[in-house]
Amino acid sequence: MQVAHHSFRQHALRLSDFGFEYPKGLVAAYPAEPRDSARLMVVDRASGTIEHRTVRDLPEYFGAGDVFVANDTMVFPARLRGIKENTGAKIEAFLLRELNSEHRLWDSIVDPARKVRVGNKLVFSDTLAAEVIDNTTSRGRTLRFMFDGSPEALYEAIDAIGETPIPPYLRRKAEPADRVRYQTLFARRRGAVAAPTAGLHFTPDLLQAMTDKGCEVANVTLHLGLGSFQPVEVEDLSKHRMDSEYFEVRPEAVERVNRAMADPDATVTACGTTVLRAMESTLSAAKTLKVGRGWTDKFIYPIHTFHIADRLLTNFHRPRSPRMMMVAAYMGYELLVEAYETAIREEYRLFSFGDAMLVL
Repeated sequence: MQVAHHSFRQHALRLSDFGFEYPKGLVAAYPAEPRDSARLMVVDRASGTIEHRTVRDLPEYFGAGDVFVANDTMVFPARLRGIKENTGAKIEAFLLRELNSEHRLWDSIVDPARKVRVGNKLVFSDTLAAEVIDNTTSRGRTLRFMFDGSPEALYEAIDAIGETPIPPYLRRKAEPADRVRYQTLFARRRGAVAAPTAGLHFTPDLLQAMTDKGCEVANVTLHLGLGSFQPVEVEDLSKHRMDSEYFEVRPEAVERVNRAMADPDATVTACGTTVLRAMESTLSAAKTLKVGRGWTDKFIYPIHTFHIADRLLTNFHRPRSPRMMMVAAYMGYELLVEAYETAIREEYRLFSFGDAMLVL
């Protein structure tokens, strides 16, 4: 069923409208166990009501013909620790995205940046090193990996020594188990430096229960980079510029989603803001989903009209983050404020490993 959703329009929202205080103890350092035992806030936009459930209750909200759209991106261990070859100084490189697989070029952030200059050789292991070939930002560097194997072999070399880049606000060090914890059930296509967190709640049994109700799953891809997480810093939201992220919407997903949009009894549910962003980045003239791939720098904030998703499953997001602004655009600012105030009052677990919200 195609529904156009409009955000709160009484005034132009600004950055300061998206700041909020929260008890640090509500930040979930680890996911719920089992994953589908996380709490689920169900918010009905039509009535404004808020209900408290658990994620394993999700199948109750799905039926025959419905489509659940998930992001099948896979997080890779993007944090590399090494040394500068000429001085032995310790350095860290955070790989953001592959720029050119043939030439082994990667966009990265390095730390400490003041010590890393063009021409430096960075050594990460006996078999993996990179040369700095460009400065992109104050901390950004383009790296050329000095590696003779195939692109797949380079990924394997990175995977062997890399560290899963868990969010810094978890206030703990990455652990070996995070390679599993920080990966969704849907993960198939490597390329993200962060997980699409709404998908972290799913177990095989939960997904089976949804499909047993007649719900179909469609996969799209959006490889999360820093753009989804970096806080907005300009008061006028229209002046914020998102970093580009690579996405793919393939024919199978288009067929399933558009079939549901044409059925007045079916719904399309987006699993997370990354799915919303991917789908809103490739619309046909008729405002249905179309096949697309490429880089999107689309920044979705109030006021934006959504064309595909009837419902949204999402986590609770950081203050002033692009993700929070996208959810405000989807559900309306006033209702978002009420939902977040309720979550804090009811001690929901927050952020990447936290609880979920289903917006109807």
